Amino acid sequence: MEKMLREMRERVMQNIKEARATANLEQIRVAALGKKGELTALLRGMGKLPPEERPKMGQLVNDVRAALETELEKRAAELAEKEKAARLAAETIDVTLPGPERSAGSLHPMNIALRKMVDIFVGMGYEEVVGPEVEYDHYNFELLNVPKNHPARDAQDTFYVEDNIVLRSQTSPVQARIMTTRKPPIRIISPGRVYRADEADATHSPVFHQMEGLVIDENITMGDLKGTLDEFARQMYGEGIQTRFRPSFFPFTEPSAEVDLTCANCKGAGCRMCKGTGWIEVLGAGMVNPRVLEMCGIDSHKYSGFAFGMGVERIALLKYNIPNLRYLYENDLRFLTQYR
Repeated sequence: MEKMLREMRERVMQNIKEARATANLEQIRVAALGKKGELTALLRGMGKLPPEERPKMGQLVNDVRAALETELEKRAAELAEKEKAARLAAETIDVTLPGPERSAGSLHPMNIALRKMVDIFVGMGYEEVVGPEVEYDHYNFELLNVPKNHPARDAQDTFYVEDNIVLRSQTSPVQARIMTTRKPPIRIISPGRVYRADEADATHSPVFHQMEGLVIDENITMGDLKGTLDEFARQMYGEGIQTRFRPSFFPFTEPSAEVDLTCANCKGAGCRMCKGTGWIEVLGAGMVNPRVLEMCGIDSHKYSGFAFGMGVERIALLKYNIPNLRYLYENDLRFLTQYR
C-alpha cells in the first residue's frame, strides 16, 4: 500500500506540472482527492491492514494529500496568472485607432418646422401653452359655440371616449380653457396633437398636429390678424410670400376666413404643388365670435380678438417641399436624415 501511495503521488505530481489550464487542474484534483478519487479508494483499503500499521499508513496518506493540495494551489496560481496575461493581451485596445463611426441623430422635419413656428410667434410676444389631448366636450365644442346636435360635430368626425369626453379634434379647447381662467389681454399659441376620423392618405391622417393662436384685447381688428399672418409667412417661407383671405365659416369666429399663402415652391408662378394657381390653402382664421367671448366670461363689448389654427404637418410639407404626408410617419431614415 505504501508503494501504491508513492506511485500515485509521483504520477499526480507529474500530471499537475503538465497541466496547461485551471480546468485541467480541477479534473486532476477530483480524480486524485475527490470522494470517488484514487486516494479515497486507498483509504478504504486500510481496514485490511494490521492494527499496528494503520497509524503509519494514515500519516502517510495525510502527507500525500497535503503535498498534492500544496502543489495544486501553487500550479493553480501560476496558470491563473498566465491565463490573465493571455486574456489581457487578447483584449488589448489600440487607443490610437479611430473609433467606429456613429451617425449623428437629427430632429424630425415636422419638429424642425414646429420649433420654427413657435420661435416666430414667441418673438412676436405670444406665450406657448398646452392642454390635454383627452378633453371634455364642454371645452372642445360647447364653449366654442358648437352646442350638442350642431351639424359641425358630424363634420369633425370626432373620436368619443365617453358621452362627454373626446379625443380633442382641434387645439381650440386650449383657447377656451385660457379664456375661462385668465383676464385679457391674452396672447397665446397652443401647439399639440389632435385626432379626427380621417382616412390616411397623401394629405390626411387620423392623428396630426395643429398650432392654435389667440389674441384678446381692446380694439383688436381683422387688420391685426392679417398683419400677424403676413409676418409669420414672411419669417417661415421668406420674402415675397403673401396671404390671401377667402370668406368661410367657423362657429367660433365671425367673420371667418380660409387663408392661402403664396406657393413657396414656385413663388406664385404656378406649379404642380399649387395645381397651377400660385396659392396654397394653409389655415383657418377669423375674429373670435362675441358669443364665445361671453360664454367664457369676457365682455364682448369691451374686448375683441382673433384666432387662427394651422396644421403643423401642412406647414412642414410646404416648407420642405414634401409631396406626401405619409413620409413624415414612415420612419424611413433615408428620408429623415435629409433634414438636420
